[in-house]
Amino acid sequence: MRSWASVAWFLAPALVLFLVFVLAPIAVAVYTGFFTWGGAGPMDDFVGFRNYAKLFDDRVFLGDLGHGLYLITLSLTVQLPFALFTAVLLNQRLRGRAVYRMLFFAPYVLSEVVTAVLFSMIFLPGDGMADHLAGALGLEGLQGRWLADPTTVLPTLFVVMTWKYFGFHMMLFLAGLQGIPGEILEAAAIDGAGAWHRFRHVTLPLLGPTIRISAFLSVIGAVQLFDLVWVMTAGGPNHSSETMAISIFQFGFKRYQVGYASALSVVLFLISLIFSLFYQRYALRRDLSGAVTSGGGR
Repeated sequence: MRSWASVAWFLAPALVLFLVFVLAPIAVAVYTGFFTWGGAGPMDDFVGFRNYAKLFDDRVFLGDLGHGLYLITLSLTVQLPFALFTAVLLNQRLRGRAVYRMLFFAPYVLSEVVTAVLFSMIFLPGDGMADHLAGALGLEGLQGRWLADPTTVLPTLFVVMTWKYFGFHMMLFLAGLQGIPGEILEAAAIDGAGAWHRFRHVTLPLLGPTIRISAFLSVIGAVQLFDLVWVMTAGGPNHSSETMAISIFQFGFKRYQVGYASALSVVLFLISLIFSLFYQRYALRRDLSGAVTSGGGR
């Protein structure tokens, strides 16, 4: 009993914080989602699941889901492979590789707001660096359209996201690469495996846990993206760059439809939770069991 009391005493502060700042807001959001409420006064207009049913008839919400899927797809197929390629390159014996690592990782240290303001100036119509570069390359059709055209705003935002976050994933991959025993690669080389076969059949499988955690963080980050998009486009033009987080802010703090915004936030929470549980069930548990098995075998 004394040991249990000690455990409870040490866990109590963290549990209280978790209850107050995580579980309680989730419960309030779920409860508020059943009402039509403007954020002030009593919640007396109970509508049941009407807010949730309304979501799937909302063109903006369905567009938000599409935008999130678009960013996730590009992150997994472009950003992460680019980060992996850079990590493999900087894992070689190159002169000044520490400087390159620092330069590539530096954008991740900047806040999203600073990054958004910086690139808003770069993509400024007329006087921005992007327009001057497009003119020099003969791409005058892109001038002034980067953040103002529904067909170019999401790719432009993805370029900014990649500049901001690929260095973080690169460092994850570098840590994974440096954790691979050199003896395994040397044994594969002695057996006649070329550079590509060593990478394909030795490095990639051993890097699997790192790739999966990087993909998990990339997906969750794309689903919950807010600051960068809000500062650069506020979801425009015509909702073409809006994300679910921006919709929650718009409905909750701009239109004072707090009940509907709460329903949106619950859906966003459920999407993140389901994906996290799926990752834990099929990826994290497999990686941890493999680590325990290998550790026990030693």
